[in-house]
Parts: sequence; C-alpha cells; structure tokens
Amino acid sequence: MRCTECGSPRLIRHRTLGTLTLAHIDCDAFYATVEKRDNPDIADKPVIIGGGKRGVVSAACYIARTYGVRSAMPMFKALDLCPSAVVVPPDMAKYVRVGREVRHAMMALTPLVEPLSIDEAFLDLSGTELVHGMMPAKVLARFASQVERDIGITVSVGLSVNKFLAKIASDLDKPRGFAALDQEEARAMLAERPVGFIYGVGPASQEKLSQHGFRLIKDLQRADEIDLMKQFGPEGRRLWRLARGIDDRKVVADRGAKTISNETTLESDVRDFPTLEKILWRLCEKVSSRLKSGDLSGSTITLKLKTADFRQRTRSQSLQVPTQLATRIFATVREMLSREIDGTAFRLIGAGVSALKPGAEADDQDLLDRRSAHAERAMDNVRKKFGNTAVMRGIAYDGPAKPD
Repeated sequence: MRCTECGSPRLIRHRTLGTLTLAHIDCDAFYATVEKRDNPDIADKPVIIGGGKRGVVSAACYIARTYGVRSAMPMFKALDLCPSAVVVPPDMAKYVRVGREVRHAMMALTPLVEPLSIDEAFLDLSGTELVHGMMPAKVLARFASQVERDIGITVSVGLSVNKFLAKIASDLDKPRGFAALDQEEARAMLAERPVGFIYGVGPASQEKLSQHGFRLIKDLQRADEIDLMKQFGPEGRRLWRLARGIDDRKVVADRGAKTISNETTLESDVRDFPTLEKILWRLCEKVSSRLKSGDLSGSTITLKLKTADFRQRTRSQSLQVPTQLATRIFATVREMLSREIDGTAFRLIGAGVSALKPGAEADDQDLLDRRSAHAERAMDNVRKKFGNTAVMRGIAYDGPAKPD
C-alpha cells in the first residue's frame, strides 16, 4: 500500500502527527548525492568528496560510510578504509546552485524557513494547512517526493514540536527518512543517550558533566533544575530543559550565510610567496563565484593560514564598499599574505568574505570596478559553458590544461 499523497511505500502513523508543525529538513549526503546525480556511472560506488592525500573528507556517500569514512576525516585514512572509493573534488558553486533550488522549494511551503547551512533548514508550517489543503506532515512528504523527482537528490524530514526534537527526528531514518517525534516520547528516547548527544555539549563539557555524575541524559532528567543551575549556571538550565525535550527557540527566517569562504590543505608544506599567491587566487575565484551565485557581496575579507605545526593564523580587513569581485578579494588577501611570509611553512590556506550584503550593493560604483565586474562575469559565463580551465588569468596558469 502506498501513500495517496506522495506515492511513497512508507506510511507514517503517529498519534500526534496532525498537530506537529515544526520541521528540520536535511539533504542526504548532499555533495556526494549531487555528484552521483550528475554522473550515473558512480551511482552505485562509494564516493568521497575531497582531494589530496593531506586533505580532509568534505562529504561521503552512504556506501562509503559503511566502510567507516566520515566527514572531516583525513583523506589518507579514508582511502585506507575504502581504497575502492571514487574521489571527486568539491564543486562548491554547483552545490550552492542545487542548494538554492531546494531552498526555493522550501519557501513555497512557508515563509518561515531558517537555513542552517547549504543543505539543511528549519521550517515552521504553523497556519499553512488552509493554504495547502492538508496537514504539514503530508505537505512535507509531498515536498520530499518533489525534490527527488525534480532536483534529483533526496532529503530526510524530521517533524516535531520544536527545533531540538525536529533535528533529532531527521536523523532517525536516513536516507530518505521521514520521522515524527513528540515531546512525550522524546524524554524516553533521550534517556539512554550520552549527554554529548545534546547540541553544544562537546568532549570537554561531557567530561565535566561526567565528573559530576551526569553521564547519560537520564541523569540530567533526574536532577533538580535549581541544583543544575547552581553547578553550571545558565548552561545548567539549558541542559535540564533539553534533557526533557523542551526548546523554546523560534524559527527565524532569512538568517542566510554569514561567511562565504574556501580553503585547501596543501599537498606539502609551502613557505614561498609565489606558490601560495597562485593557490590563493584560485580560492578567491571560488569565493567570488559563490558570492555571485548567491547574489551576495561582502566588506570583510579574511585570510586563513595553518602552519605545519597546526597553529592557525587569521587576518581580516574591512573594505569601504562591499565586493563580490575575485580581483578585489585577492588584492586584499594578497597584501595580508605578504605580511605573513617569514619563513614559516604552511599546510593550509584559505580566503573568505563576511559582513554580507545583497549583490546589488557590490562595487559597481566607479568605472574601473564596473569594467572589472563585466570582465569577470564574462569569464564566469565562458567557464560555465566550456569548463573551469577555458579561460584563466595569468596568475592561475600552470601550463596546458589537463583533460578532465
């Protein structure tokens, strides 16, 4: 028997399903799923998004995860675990475009969409039943089916009474999951989980809680709220509430991205300015492409470096006028980079733009910038049609392009 609304063979029954209106939607293994969509030859193979022996895993498909591969894992370790994996370099501009398609589809359900990242968001569907002619659960089931049909990727949906429980629900049945969780059943489900299951409780906090006798969430459930506040201050009250599935945070629309950035871990440690400069230009082009794709600009430019001994250096500079141009981003980070060249060996370099504004506020305010903008966008259009190596500035040229 299939659902009459979306055609899914999965039927959802829950005693409070008709009253639940807050959802968390998460795209399944987003980067890897997009790559499999675009290349059917790798659809049934383990896929890792990343690159370089010294890089890290950006994403892994569910097949690769069965081998133990996880995001942020060093590439060499991932390939040891899964030597048959197909490794695909990340294409952030493409992922941003697909993420925007999903976001537009979400906005058709409700104006209360709070993005958390490129591939997930909270939605509040309160009051939308009359608009859609069905309860939120059915609207979300239809949405998941439409995304799979029209965009070619899958999503998992968690439906509950608040953000905390909706996020938990969306992780219960991945991929292509749809789970509902109400507050009454949440307390029992949470009880046997470690305290680190609560968002914001990292290893250090988990150890501190364990020292006070709070190892599992049920230990927090048994505690008195006042006693927890005496021991841990405001954090004690937050933990007491979340342990019981209580979360009063509202869905806030239009949070949007706060920073657009790109970084790379180098194949070997680099000390010399010309090599780092060339790599930095390519990163700035990627950041610029994402800004343009998102119709954004920004006025704070950041350089990120990590030394061979894993010490991080972050330098920022603010512009008078927001920009989305690679040339201006590069000019700013290049100057900051030049001041960091002191013989230190670097293993990672990155560039980012923050203090984001609409793209209409970008630097088209004088003739020189207008010419730069037109030139860059012309090159962007050529690359979209013929590939990233179709046209390059001199600084990015390393000799004849290798075939993809």
